[in-house]
Amino acid sequence: MLNPRLAYRYAKALLEIAVEKGQLEEVFQDVQWLKAICKSNPDFVSLLRSPIIKADKKQKIVAAITDGKVNPITQGFIRLLISKAREAVLPEILGEFVNQYKAHKNINTVTLTAAVPVSDSVKENIVAQVKKVANIENVELEEKVDPSIIGGFVLQLGDQMVDASIAYDLREVAKQFNNNDFIYKVR
Repeated sequence: MLNPRLAYRYAKALLEIAVEKGQLEEVFQDVQWLKAICKSNPDFVSLLRSPIIKADKKQKIVAAITDGKVNPITQGFIRLLISKAREAVLPEILGEFVNQYKAHKNINTVTLTAAVPVSDSVKENIVAQVKKVANIENVELEEKVDPSIIGGFVLQLGDQMVDASIAYDLREVAKQFNNNDFIYKVR
């Protein structure tokens, strides 16, 4: 059950307490680690969302997983979620926390989609060019591989996108043929 408002509020509270205590980076690392667990282990997410398993059992299971591995702030936050019966929203809260962390640190995420993996030098050039053109300082490059674009790349920053893929060019040529732009119309 997606609840973006709830996720936003809890993530904001966690971010504020981490900033107040001066442990933002540690909490961010914990959130990244917990996100990886949620992504790689669907059984853990099912456990959190299960209405059958009692809160005290969930507390014990989560404590067994996180004891000694996460910051006390993060551990207390998870305990609070479970006591308030909000643990089912934990994966969404973690994702929203990352978004708010990036906004707090002024980190802009650029998504590069290419047909094949891109070399490090090309990535560095793309980041440098984005910094220069968009006039931003902190850029995080997220790389995706999608063979369906055939060649070229798709670059996205926020709501702006540059589609320089072969698949896009082929779709444009197909549109021109469908419109009969190449046939002289007599009338």
